[in-house]
Amino acid sequence: MDLLKQLGPLLSAEAAAEAPAAGVDAADLEQAVWVRLLERGPAPAEPARWLRRAVRAEARLARRRARREIPYGCRPGSAGAAEPEAALLHGEENRALRSAVARLPGRCPELMRALLSPRDLTYREIAGELGISQGSLGPVRSRCLGCLRRMLAAEVAAPGLRGRER
Repeated sequence: MDLLKQLGPLLSAEAAAEAPAAGVDAADLEQAVWVRLLERGPAPAEPARWLRRAVRAEARLARRRARREIPYGCRPGSAGAAEPEAALLHGEENRALRSAVARLPGRCPELMRALLSPRDLTYREIAGELGISQGSLGPVRSRCLGCLRRMLAAEVAAPGLRGRER
């Protein structure tokens, strides 16, 4: 408890300084550092130094996460979901994807339908539904996605002639 009182103000100040650059709330950053301290076990030898390093490490993780994650509501290349053109294109993309999934070989159509299901099934639930082991789902999924990728790439029209290529 002494460590909490001793490090609380320092953690608040460090988190407030690092949070804007990381794109996270300072309170979230503080909480992540406290969790890191609890997971660490015994108190560090130099708590203030450890705390500063932990805040910076958590801020780096938050920045990396922000670069990789795309919120569910956003679709790259679409200005707004309310636009009729965007809705039409989204519907056509879904139909093309579902059509390609239906033409996949073997158990791939069932597996892909389960993975694309709006029910957001876990691997355990998918394995139970399909009657295959949970450990084989990853390799099968990888093969099915490779096949789907090749199938969709073959269907994409070649770009038109540009410039001197006549």
